[in-house]
Amino acid sequence: MATRLTTDPAGRAPTSPPPGAPPPLARRLRDLALAFGKVGVFGFGGGPAFIPLIEREVLQRGWLTREGFLDAFAFGNALPGPITTKLAGFVGYRVAGWPGAAVALLALTLPTILAMVALAALFARAHDLPLLERFLAGLRPVVIALLVLVVLGFAPAALRGADRYERAWRWALALGAFALAALADVHPALLIVAGGFVGLVVARRT
Repeated sequence: MATRLTTDPAGRAPTSPPPGAPPPLARRLRDLALAFGKVGVFGFGGGPAFIPLIEREVLQRGWLTREGFLDAFAFGNALPGPITTKLAGFVGYRVAGWPGAAVALLALTLPTILAMVALAALFARAHDLPLLERFLAGLRPVVIALLVLVVLGFAPAALRGADRYERAWRWALALGAFALAALADVHPALLIVAGGFVGLVVARRT
């Protein structure tokens, strides 16, 4: 589609929008609705299963870098509430301000709400059906595979360091956090906040 040209009141030659200018607000809101609506429709299995879908939409559309998405994910996990809605609100606000946050949240949650209202009676009667159990049995391994893919994508940005010392303390922190979460059942929010403080202390000494 041809670029729309504008002419100023003085009658000078038409000009096109400056390069690098953000798309119009309506287009940004439409893109947010499409991206998070897709996540809301295809995100089965709860919050963690949504993360690969959100990551794919956000990175493909250039709204965040992989490192930026990792930072948003980490901060979101340190705050109360579902991680998916926090990410939707954050990305929506970053792309289109408060209207973007509202659109992203509605697009993410509305499909699930409508589906649950429409199918509540069916789920109540069919949750023990063998057909549904087989469907969920095939769904869960795929969700695990997608989560592993997210971890592999995050790992280079999270564990890579400028030198051997930085790589060593990052790996030690990751392994220590894993051990505390798996063996001592420490809350993830505490681990994330503690990791941030460790980073502050170590960064001051390097």
